[in-house]
Amino acid sequence: MRVITLILAVLLLLLQYPLWLGKGGWLKVHDLNRQVEAQQQVNQKIQTRNSSLDAEVRDLKQGTEAVEERARSELGMVKQGEIFFQVIGGQGTTAPSAVPVASASKH
Repeated sequence: MRVITLILAVLLLLLQYPLWLGKGGWLKVHDLNRQVEAQQQVNQKIQTRNSSLDAEVRDLKQGTEAVEERARSELGMVKQGEIFFQVIGGQGTTAPSAVPVASASKH
């Protein structure tokens, strides 16, 4: 009777090995699930960034407002008929600003 119990215990261990440590075992499945979740988070961040860039590209293709804003903020450009004011040491915005000025007609 002891021999049969010992044989059954060994068979049970042999059957459990692939379940826990084999090629498709629970530990590997758990590890792969963690990797999939991490990759999905990375994909979500990248998709959000891509959506933002896509919206910016569409805005740049369709209108001139985005181009003008970039020219002002990044290059410091001013439209014709505007006067450039730079505020130094102010608590508000730190970016230079341009204010449109109505052109005076000469009579």
